[in-house]
Amino acid sequence: MFNTRILSIIRKEFLQLFRDPRTLALAVVIPVVQLFLLGYAATSDVRNIPLAVWDQSKSPESRQLLDAFRAADYFTLDYFVGSQDEYQKLIESGDARVALVIPPDYSRRVLDGNAQVLMVLDGSDASIGSTALSTARLVGQSYATNILSQQAALGGRTAPSAPVEVRTQVWYNPDLNSAYFMIPGVTGMILSFITTILTATAIVRERERGTIEQLIVTPIRSWELVIGKLLPYAILAFVETFEIIIIGHLWFGVPVRGSLVLIVFTSGLFLMSSLGIGLLASTVANTQQEAMMTVMMYNLPSIFLSGFFFPIQAMPQFLQWVSYLIPLRFYLVVIRSLLLKGVGIEAIQREVITLAVFGIVIMGAAALRFRKRLD
Repeated sequence: MFNTRILSIIRKEFLQLFRDPRTLALAVVIPVVQLFLLGYAATSDVRNIPLAVWDQSKSPESRQLLDAFRAADYFTLDYFVGSQDEYQKLIESGDARVALVIPPDYSRRVLDGNAQVLMVLDGSDASIGSTALSTARLVGQSYATNILSQQAALGGRTAPSAPVEVRTQVWYNPDLNSAYFMIPGVTGMILSFITTILTATAIVRERERGTIEQLIVTPIRSWELVIGKLLPYAILAFVETFEIIIIGHLWFGVPVRGSLVLIVFTSGLFLMSSLGIGLLASTVANTQQEAMMTVMMYNLPSIFLSGFFFPIQAMPQFLQWVSYLIPLRFYLVVIRSLLLKGVGIEAIQREVITLAVFGIVIMGAAALRFRKRLD
């Protein structure tokens, strides 16, 4: 009799589960998504680091040095510049992570056995910066050893020390402190997670309780209802954002070098996307459980593919393309640049425009669908 009762309860739960195919599908799909994301995106083996080169020597010796960096398979020589201002702008915008500066007298100094080159590293991303730092030193040591071996094979005079020294400078985060990288990322994660989850569940909760119908029959217009529902969560998100920034600055020493006005403005643009996604999820889901799982289907890929945990350069090319569809990727570039680099709007204008487009499109589509469902 006891076993029969248990079997009856099991049968009832399975029937209830299969009556909600959407939740069942999400429960099956989410582990598969996690598997592939962790399998491909969860890697710190950074390669293809974009490198800017200022070759003032333009000699056969300098070209040999550049060939050594190409052969290392960690750097891609994407930019050739003619001044410090040029490579500084590339590093500020994030287009280049490293700059290699070869002095005008490099060729002569190699022959004399005391040449030096400068590697400027972007330390705002501690994982990429540490990889670039160690790799640059290894490339320099290997190249210097090859020169010594060639001199010895030719029977010539060998230098008493390494003929080429790679000097390094780390900008924005000289100690490569991981907190400088993670805490701005937490700001983006909080904005994304809190707003999408709270917005989606709050609106569905109204529908479950039947109070949404009471709001519909009032003189409130649909756009007023949307704004009234979303604005409290937007305010809460801003409060939590500045809470993280203030605690990160006072406790962990994370610098705040950029304009607070720009931080508020760009965070507002990103917030439009997050609120829109939560609103969109609320029009798809019928229960709070469905809303949570629907939002999770967005939040999981966004956290792994945005560069929050793992460098985008380390991911397979396909996942790098997919990451361009995630607003959080662009916001992380913006918030880290503003906090750590203190850049102006010109350095992040590409990301700001992208966030504005995402916000308008997603919020517009969500508002139209929400209004249609109300009608």
